[in-house]
Order: sequence, then C-alpha cells, then structure tokens
Amino acid sequence: MPMKIFEWTLRLNGFPIKKAKAHLAKVQSIPSQKYEAHINSLRERILQHHCQNNPFYKSFLEKHSCAVETAWESIPVMDKSILQRPLAERLSEGFSEKTSYIGRTSGSSGIPLVYAKDPFCHALTWAENMDRFGWHGINLNTSYQARFYGIPLERKKYYKELIKDRFAKRQRFPIFDLSEEKLAYFLSVFRKKRFHFINGLTSAIVLFAKYLQANNIILTEVCPTLKLCVVTSEMLFEDDRKLLEESLGVRVINEYGASELDLIAFENTEGKFQLNSETLFVELLDDEGNEVPKGQPGRIIITSLYNKAHPFIRYDVGDIGIMDTDSTFKKPILKKLIGRANDNAVLPNGTTIPGHTFYYVTKTALGIDSPVKEFIVEQHQASLYKMVYVAGRDLNLAEKNHLEETIERYIKAPITLQLERKELLDRSNRGKLKQFISYL
Repeated sequence: MPMKIFEWTLRLNGFPIKKAKAHLAKVQSIPSQKYEAHINSLRERILQHHCQNNPFYKSFLEKHSCAVETAWESIPVMDKSILQRPLAERLSEGFSEKTSYIGRTSGSSGIPLVYAKDPFCHALTWAENMDRFGWHGINLNTSYQARFYGIPLERKKYYKELIKDRFAKRQRFPIFDLSEEKLAYFLSVFRKKRFHFINGLTSAIVLFAKYLQANNIILTEVCPTLKLCVVTSEMLFEDDRKLLEESLGVRVINEYGASELDLIAFENTEGKFQLNSETLFVELLDDEGNEVPKGQPGRIIITSLYNKAHPFIRYDVGDIGIMDTDSTFKKPILKKLIGRANDNAVLPNGTTIPGHTFYYVTKTALGIDSPVKEFIVEQHQASLYKMVYVAGRDLNLAEKNHLEETIERYIKAPITLQLERKELLDRSNRGKLKQFISYL
C-alpha cells in the first residue's frame, strides 16, 4: 500500500482528512431524490450557526433588515468588499486564527482577502480535490505533479512553499519569468523527472505548449509517464485546449475554484464541467438577486456549507456562468463559465460585453500562424484599445490593420488600436494573467 505522505501532513497539521473523506463518501451515497432536502438542511444549518455565533454576520443581516427566519431567497448576497475588515472581527465565536486554517486570495478580482476555514472544512476541501483528481486516475498521495504557479517572493514564505511542495509531491515551475530560456529549462526538467500530471495556470501552460510546438516536441515523448494536464484560474478556450492536447500529448481537464471556498467545478469523465454539490451550494442570480433560468447567464453565488469559522453565505465570487438545463441538485453542470463580472468592455454604443469575448475576438483575428505568443487587451476609451504582446518581432502595419478591421466588424464602430511589444507580460503576485483590462 503506498505511503500516504500528503494525508499524513494534513493530519499532522490538525486537519482530519480521514474523517473528511468518510463524510464525503457518505454525502455522495445520498440518493438523487433526497439530495435537494439534504442541501436545504445544510444551508439552513450553516445560516443558523453564523446567525448565532458570528457577530459580524449577524450585524450584516441586521443592516439589511433580514431575520434568520427569512426565506433563503431573501438572504442578502455578500461579496469581498463587505469582508474588508480585520479577520479577527469576522471569525465565529469559538474560533481563532491559531485554531483555524488561514489563507489569502490572490486579489485577481482587484480585492485580496484574508479568510479562515475551520479544520474540518479545510480537510473537506482536500477530500474533494482528491476525489475529483481520482476521477482521472490521479492519486494526490503518490502522483508527481509539475506545478505551473507563482510563488511568494518573500524569503520565509518562499521556502515554506517549497517545503509544502516537497510533501505534496510536486515540482514547482515559477511562472513570473516565461522567457525562451526559462521555457527551455522547464523542458529540461521534464526530460529528467517522472511527472504524472501538470497542474497550473492556463496561460502559462499554453505558452509552454507553444514553445513545444515551435520546437516540434510532444511532451510525452520526453516524459512518457505524463498522463494528464489540469488547467485552472484562467479561461480555457477550445483552440488552446486543442493546442495543449497536441503539444503535451495528454488529455486536458478544466478546473474552476476559489481558494476561500473550495473547488467549484471540475471536468468529469464525460467532459462536462460538474459543479461541487458536496461542500458548496451554487446559485446563479441576475442583477436583482433573482434566480436565472437554466441555460441563461447569471452571477455565480456560492454558500460554503461546512465553514463554521467564517461566513461565506450567498457569496458573490465575481464570475458569470450558465447552468446546463440537465443539471440536478446532486449533479449540477456548469454549461459555460463566461468570466469575471467586473472585466467588462464598454462598446461605443454603450453596450457592455464580457471582456474575455473581446480578448477572444483579438485572439481569433491573430490566427494560428501569428508570431504573437501571448497578449492582453486594454481598453482606455470606448474606441481606444491597446494590445500589449510578446513576440519575436513587431507586428507590421498590415497585421495591425487586420486586427483593427476585425475588431471594428465585431463592435460595429471604428476604433484606434495601439500596439506595444514586451519581452514578458506583467502577471499578478500569484502569476495570473489578466487577459482583459478596462480603464473606463
């Protein structure tokens, strides 16, 4: 029997992973016809807990003139801006920063957040991850991970992260520097080590795949133990999925999560983006707070069903998604993840569209033979855009004109497009690439 080093480190740090895995299995055994009642019971229980034990959340409800007996649909939605106060003021009674798991979001939405999870809730997070990766034959105790992520630059946090990597059986590929030289080094590591799967930020792995493609290399030919690639944190476009699968030589799985909550959705063996219904309750609402019909876009609102240390009840994660019409309470399917609600482009006629669609129009216009390796689009005025890109040469006038014409056809208005070539793109402190930025 393989040694469960990763689970052992969780137990050593006070997170009851064995209990969490047993509980997850029990929840998964609940019949579909009883699952709605199960979810309703859990969400009412966590609401009651925070109303009785969390002064911050109780005050939040009182400000909205909301009583605990209020119908679920009338419970106010919360977001990160509401939580911008010291963590100690947001903890439930009986919990402290010493007795809870403490984490920090990357701030990719513009607002970083320090949060807490009680030990059992944190253990459930890892039980959920183990279960989902297990769908595709990956055992987090024994599988060796090539991890394409950022890493804290402060000395103490840097070495702490490396120690965590060692116990979690992963080799980190820091993605702040994605130059040709660094990508060549990444490849040399794959030649030497027996990785089982890749996990990390979409844009960084796509750039690595483009490097492999340019050098006529399929990664499994130099690292035959590689079985899977899991991308996360950024949009995965279908042409990028195709590039990844061709260049890496393995299946690509899409993951969607929020560190303060849990793993939100994970691509199942049928290729569907299955939402986490075991530890979270996911709703899709319109701007007025009403549930949107399945098949229509809505704001993704999530309740953490087990976090007793900190309230995340009807929490707006800042993303827009569409629920599949075949979704059930036990097996909800996210038909489409559209992107962040605050990353919108405002067109000259006043229409607002998701920024990632504007990014995709530009990506499509560049074509597969473009010298551009990666890029971001900035909107400075309704008709003034800037593309910051990485390439081996400057785009010429004909290429610039083609980009402008394609964008103008899409938005049905003339624009001015500025181009700026860089050696590397600026990423967040966690390595995320914000693909569209509006300065309006």
